[in-house]
Order: sequence, then structure tokens, then C-alpha cells
Amino acid sequence: MKTNLLFSCFLVAAVLSLVHCAEQPAPHEHSANTPAPESLVQRGEYLTNALGCDDCHTPKNMTPQGPVPDMERRFMGHPSAEAFSLADKKELIAAQQVAVFSAGMTAAAGPWGVSFAANLTSDDTGIGVWSEAQFIKAMREGKSKGLDNTRPLLPPMPWPSYKNLNDDDLKAVFAFLKTVKPIENVVPLPQAF
Repeated sequence: MKTNLLFSCFLVAAVLSLVHCAEQPAPHEHSANTPAPESLVQRGEYLTNALGCDDCHTPKNMTPQGPVPDMERRFMGHPSAEAFSLADKKELIAAQQVAVFSAGMTAAAGPWGVSFAANLTSDDTGIGVWSEAQFIKAMREGKSKGLDNTRPLLPPMPWPSYKNLNDDDLKAVFAFLKTVKPIENVVPLPQAF
């Protein structure tokens, strides 16, 4: 009888433990219906930092340790007043031997031509007038300004990798970028060789 009572207590404890575990989500797991602990904007900021958006979309200041993002000009894209001369590099680029970046790392030239990092600030010259759907289309389909019948996004923009982000992450990135200080900067159009 003592064995049956001990076994019954153990069985009840095991069932209660299983029920309790089933009710608790594992740490860092979120169901589709449960919002993440961070706000949407905070999640977007985290993702833009993790995805390296500053690497191309924020002009750099040169330091003894190398280029450092100029956070006063964060996400403004290639400065419209910054020249990017390729006169001495066209032969190498045309032979598809190299890709060349501007000093501020916001412009790149390669076999595709010359591309300039877009203005991602909330200014109208950036993504200020974009809809969330446009942003998602740009990331999913590589369409300039997220519009049909526009040119493709050019290298080095890694949209083929970013298209794998889920909708919630893309919405979070967009929400964060819409909070970024607006900087008026009309980025030059791409150039073909």
C-alpha cells in the first residue's frame, strides 16, 4: 500500500509537471499570436544593426582604425554632393576583376555599372513616402522603390538574402527606418558602363 501511495504521488507530480511545461513557452520562442517582448521599432533597430545596413547606407568617417559610420548622417545613402570618379578603374572593372567602393563606402562599381546606396531616412527623398508594402516588395523582389516595372536593386544590396526575412521582421525594419531622422539627400541614379 505504501508503494501504491508513493507511485500515485509520483504519477500525479509527473502529470502536473507535464501540464505546467506544456503551458509555458520555451525561452526565446514566440508563437505567431504572441508579440515579441521588444517593441516593433526596437526589433527593427536590432535587425538593422544585425543586418549591417549602416555598412552601405551610412557615410563613413576615416579614422586610424578605418572607416566608422557617421551617425549624424545615418542611413542617408550616398551623399549627392560626393563625387565618385572611376576614370582610372574602368578597365579593371570592365574586365570583371574587381569591384570598387567609394571612400565613404556608399557607392560601388562593378561589372553591373555604378550603384549608389539609397537614402533610407524618413525624408521624402528617402523612404518617407513609401508604404510598408513597397518596402516589403523591394526586399522580396529586388524592385527599386518597391514598385512594379522599375529597375532592379543593384549590387552590393543583398536583397536576395534579405528576402528570406519573415514579414514581421521586414515590418519591424520598416517601422524603425520610419523613425530615423529625416535627411534630405537625392541619391544619384545608377550608371551603366
